[in-house]
Amino acid sequence: MKMIERIKSLVLGALLLLSMSSALAKPNIVFVMTDDQGYGDLACHGHPYVRTPHIDNLASEAVCLDDYHVAPTCSPTRSALLTGHWTNRTGVWHTINGRSMLRENEITLGQLLKDAGYETGMFGKWHLGDNYPYRPEDRGFTEVYRHGGGGVGQTPDVWDNAYFDGGYFHNGEIVKAEGFCTDVFFQQAHRFIKKNVQAKKPFFAYIATNAPHGPMHAPQSYVDMYQGKAAPAFYGMISNIDDNVGKTRQLLNELGVTDDTIFIFTTDNGTSSGSRIFNAGMRGAKGSEYDGGHRVPFFVHWPNGGMKDKRVVKTLTHAVDVVPTLTEICGATTPAGLKFDGKSIWSLLKKGDHEDWADRYLVTDSQRVVDPVKWRKSSVMSQGWRLVNGTELYNMTLDAGQQTNVAKDHPDRLANMRAFYEKWWAELEPTFSQTTEIQIGHPNHPRVSMTSHDWITRQSVPWNQGHIRNAKDVKTFEGFWAVKVLKTDHYTFQLRRWPVESNTPINAALPAGKQVPGTSKAFRTNPGKAVAAKTAVLNIDGKEVAQSTVQGNARQITFTTELKKGSHKLSPYFILENGNQMGAYYLVVEKAP
Repeated sequence: MKMIERIKSLVLGALLLLSMSSALAKPNIVFVMTDDQGYGDLACHGHPYVRTPHIDNLASEAVCLDDYHVAPTCSPTRSALLTGHWTNRTGVWHTINGRSMLRENEITLGQLLKDAGYETGMFGKWHLGDNYPYRPEDRGFTEVYRHGGGGVGQTPDVWDNAYFDGGYFHNGEIVKAEGFCTDVFFQQAHRFIKKNVQAKKPFFAYIATNAPHGPMHAPQSYVDMYQGKAAPAFYGMISNIDDNVGKTRQLLNELGVTDDTIFIFTTDNGTSSGSRIFNAGMRGAKGSEYDGGHRVPFFVHWPNGGMKDKRVVKTLTHAVDVVPTLTEICGATTPAGLKFDGKSIWSLLKKGDHEDWADRYLVTDSQRVVDPVKWRKSSVMSQGWRLVNGTELYNMTLDAGQQTNVAKDHPDRLANMRAFYEKWWAELEPTFSQTTEIQIGHPNHPRVSMTSHDWITRQSVPWNQGHIRNAKDVKTFEGFWAVKVLKTDHYTFQLRRWPVESNTPINAALPAGKQVPGTSKAFRTNPGKAVAAKTAVLNIDGKEVAQSTVQGNARQITFTTELKKGSHKLSPYFILENGNQMGAYYLVVEKAP
């Protein structure tokens, strides 16, 4: 009998282990990342008045990476987070100027999980390209619901969007929605989650909000929560996010999948509006090379993975670690030859800080220029140390606020950190000339709509719809779109000042649009200025190909010409009555009939 009972026990134990292994093999993932919310913009991190009870509760039962770093701005963080590669390697070192498009050869977490049998959904802010092959639906996401560009109301976004009752891109098609943008994105994610739980399919829900990025708009009830306080709309947006995090976790409970769902909350860079109010003792804010620009919260809750009680991990980690970690946990196979710049931190999540973890150097920088500049706004990081801009060395154990440069006192450490950066830069520098090109002539994207957000130029770029309405001109227009033509053919080029959906003549004015709740003006509240365009010019590869007179109420000027297969620079513009030039803010290209 004892032998039989022992065999039963062994069998039951094996079945339990098999069950656990199966559960751990494909846990669901809900990944929430907010925009411009810093480490200090949470009550659980000591903020004096922001209300974040749901995120605080998450942190109280999660593994908290307390020395986790990203890039100091939006697109670069997203590229590192989704590929496991340094931002500068991916071609994404800026948020505009054609430098926010994720190189075609990069493989995203969405693609890796899709190939591993996951349903993959992306909701909210993508900011890694709005044309083929850079859109989320081109990069492994099977369900996509997003705004355009880097924020609601930016140039690639649906015309006249302003945080409330907007239009969004649902799997490539514009759809209308009611309500505040953050609520809409979470609602769409909830539909995706419900659908896949009911179908018993593992899912990856990537919810990347544009809030609390400016302009500062939030439902009035949330703004009213902070009357008399600084930055009421900014913190109102954060409290609205917090409520949506609470609703999402409640939904997972109701569906019975909380235990086997990895729930992650993080942000994309340092605070944009809260550093003067509370910054957890850090120096710098969004865009800064100091820790306040790139050290952000990262909370992981996963009961079946042993992450249901608070554990603080002090080991240095980075956004490039996310993909290798989640692919290891989920059993996703990586293609031969794919090498990550980060490393799996699965052992840190399981065990916490431990002596077997080797110290390493990590890099973050804020380029925000057309072409990267060596040492520009850079931070080389190791456990307890920061080398800033190649000359400033900080002992973070003694000087977390980075006030005292101790480079002269530690020449060997300074030399080692500089040497690492030099080698890092030398490896990446040859890739900087590999311009990301919008593709023309692909059957999956026959009609290509380009916007001034992606002009490559050192001139001012009209990256939001307020700029379009203000209609700035220049003496000589120097911007261009970098494109790759896949097939030699004849193509039509529609030059526009206003987007297709506005249905407005090139030279016409537009009335100001309605304001929405918040503390700043919506982009659409700028009146659209009339212009006096006389001539439209199609310039390709630095040569004038064609020109035409702008007559009457023309909404676009259309040219047809042959484009040879290969790389080209498209630089269409209008000549105004005063002789100045105004770039065609919008260009639609498709194969000629």
